[in-house]
Order: sequence, then structure tokens, then C-alpha cells
Amino acid sequence: MVVIGINDLYWIGFLAVMAIHDLTTTAAQLYDNWIKDADPRTEDWLLMSSPLPQTIIIALYIYFVRSLGPRLMENRKPFELKEVLIVYNFSVVAFSLYMCYEFVMSGWGTGYSFHCDLVDYSRSPQATRMAWTCWLYYFSKFIELLDTIFFVLRKKRNQVTFLHVYHHSIMPFTWWFGVRFAPGGIGTFHALLNCIVHVIMYTYYGLSALGPAYQKYLWWKKHLTSVQLIQFVIITTHICQYFFMKDCPYQYPIFIYIIALYGIVFLLLFLNFWYHAYTKGKRLPKVLQSSNLSQNNNGIYRKKE
Repeated sequence: MVVIGINDLYWIGFLAVMAIHDLTTTAAQLYDNWIKDADPRTEDWLLMSSPLPQTIIIALYIYFVRSLGPRLMENRKPFELKEVLIVYNFSVVAFSLYMCYEFVMSGWGTGYSFHCDLVDYSRSPQATRMAWTCWLYYFSKFIELLDTIFFVLRKKRNQVTFLHVYHHSIMPFTWWFGVRFAPGGIGTFHALLNCIVHVIMYTYYGLSALGPAYQKYLWWKKHLTSVQLIQFVIITTHICQYFFMKDCPYQYPIFIYIIALYGIVFLLLFLNFWYHAYTKGKRLPKVLQSSNLSQNNNGIYRKKE
């Protein structure tokens, strides 16, 4: 039998503290060496000083929508939030339109080739405008966390899916690195496309929030998912052209791989959603559910017998 004395425990504790100190010191040095290559133009912008603040926000978001929120709402009536949702959704439409305009005017409509577009790190008005637009897009991802919070407050737990929470969590987290290191160039095309899709999506959500009188105008719900699928196909196709270029000195190739992986993963996740929601008929638009129409496996609507 081995007997551990007080002195032994002291030395074990001392060695453990020293090991933790060395580990944190090494991590801090690695972080300092890594962050010194970041874009100095964005370092003083909101949430850009370090990835810690956004990590805390995202962790609290996940905790609320997956645990705390449902427990708080368990014995409460769902909130209606009709007016709030109308204002929120159409505000996101307006903000998305503005970001589309800024992305086009800062590069995608004023000089970018849709091929090997590099990041311009100068302080020219055009380059600074693109960096600022990237930050706006990043910040918009935190605004969109309200989507899930509203689902929880309205007790729409079936809407709080893995796909939904994963998408809303990963986007702001990864975009912090984009804004700090590469705010511009080929890696921002998917943001422009996403803004365009969000104009369509949140227009639908806004009309839906207006109430039953507008349900007849929402027959295109299924096509909304089609638009999202097309988005990921275009994103993946555009970014993957990099792998076939003979010479493209894009400054941070790691972001190319991340965006390509993002496009493929979300394409697969949305295809799975499409299959269960529409091919199996679980999420048909209400206007179709309440009519005398049914849907066959090919997505063709016909009158019920």
C-alpha cells in the first residue's frame, strides 16, 4: 500500500499549478503570434478585440434555446409576439437589402472578377467599405439569433432543430475570423448570396406573421427551401473553383476550405430537411394543408380523390 504524505501532496499540487501556468503561457504566446497577423483595420470594432466575447454570447444562446428557455416556458402560455415578429422580419429584410447593396458597391459589382479575388488590406475607401460591410454581415448573425429565441418564447419547439441551432451558432463564430483576417475577396461571395436569400426568406416570414389572411400568398414555401439549396450549390461551386486555379495567391486558403466544407455540409443538411419536410409531407404550407390538395412523392400537387 502506497502512503502519500502532506509533502507529497504539496509537490503534486505545485507541479500541477506549474504545468497549468506553462500551458496557459504557451497558449497566450501562440495567440499573440497568431493575432499579430490579423487585419489592424478591424481590431477596434465592436466584438473584434478577441473571440472570447462572441464565444460567451453563442454559448449563452445555445444554453437558453436548448435548456433554460424551454424550462422557463414549460408552464407558461406561449407569447403571441405578432407585432414584434412583423417589425423584426421586415427590419431584417431592409438590413439584408442594405448589405447586398454594400457588398455590390464595395467589390462584387465594382471590380471583382468572381474568380481569384484577393483581399485588399489598404485603407482606401473601397477596401475599408468592404471590410465594414463584412463586419455588418458578421453582426447581423447575432441579430438573427432572435429567430430561435422567438421560437422558444412562442413554444415552437419543433422549429428548434439541430440544423437551425447549428447554423445560427456556427455562422457568427466563423465570421469573426473572417472579419479579423480576411474581410474581402473571394471568401465574401457567399455572404452576398446569403443576404439575397435572406431578403426572400424574411419577406416570407414577415408575410406569415401578418396572419391567416395572408396564408394564400404563401404557396411558395416549398420553393423557399429550393432557394436555400440552390444557394449552397452556387456557394460550393464558386469557392471550389479555387482548387482548379493554377495560380491564385489568396492570402488565407484556410478560409477557402472552411467555406467549401460549410457549403457541402449545409447542402446535405438542407437536403435531409427537404426530404423529411416535403417529400414525406411534414411541413407543407398551411394553404395547401387546408385545401383539397395533396402532394405525391414527386412534389406534384393534385386534388384529393
